[in-house]
Amino acid sequence: MRNSYFFKIYIAFSIVYLIILLSGFESFDLFLKPILIPVIGFGAYFYRKFPTQNTLLAALVFSWIGDVILLFSDLGETYFIFGLLAFLTAHILYCVLFNKQNKVRKKQNKTLFIIGSVLIALYLIGMVSFLMPHLGDLEIPVSVYASIISIMLLFAVNGLLVWEKPGNYLVFFGALCFVVSDSILAINKFYAPIPKSSFFIMLTYLLAQYLIVVGILKLNPKKTQE
Repeated sequence: MRNSYFFKIYIAFSIVYLIILLSGFESFDLFLKPILIPVIGFGAYFYRKFPTQNTLLAALVFSWIGDVILLFSDLGETYFIFGLLAFLTAHILYCVLFNKQNKVRKKQNKTLFIIGSVLIALYLIGMVSFLMPHLGDLEIPVSVYASIISIMLLFAVNGLLVWEKPGNYLVFFGALCFVVSDSILAINKFYAPIPKSSFFIMLTYLLAQYLIVVGILKLNPKKTQE
């Protein structure tokens, strides 16, 4: 399988990259970070054709664009805003992607879905309220972004209840890691510096992308004759 090599390369590159970040050599971002998402993207591309493949690839493309733009965020707030817009688009595409996956159960467990919805709403309200005094002119963009990523997580919670195993768990934990990654980034940027923040942001981000991609592929298995 050609795609399996890309996933192995992604894991290997991610480990090397994280070790470099943990060692404090964050300047290597410019050379290594832009490579990672295209590698896992090739893995998804060569998997096989399935109905939502293009949506998955589009989400990865916008994630990659966001990665590249945010490399230059130190040069000005404009870069951060455009990076935010790129990831906002990626999360919208993930919402569309999750919504289109095949369901093995026609009805979800409403109690668990309501509990999940309440917890996500509490996270959204708590995070935005916590950061609001520190956001300045970015109050609206950050609030919109937090809302969209929370909706993305809600779609993943719904999928957890109606999709086939193990894809449902992989996508859910991937979406959860995405929220954790963005939360660390937001707190580090707007509230107070977090030690080794780049390492923890990228650890959860790279894990998020891997789990979501592999989870979606698990939800779209190859036919036995292939």
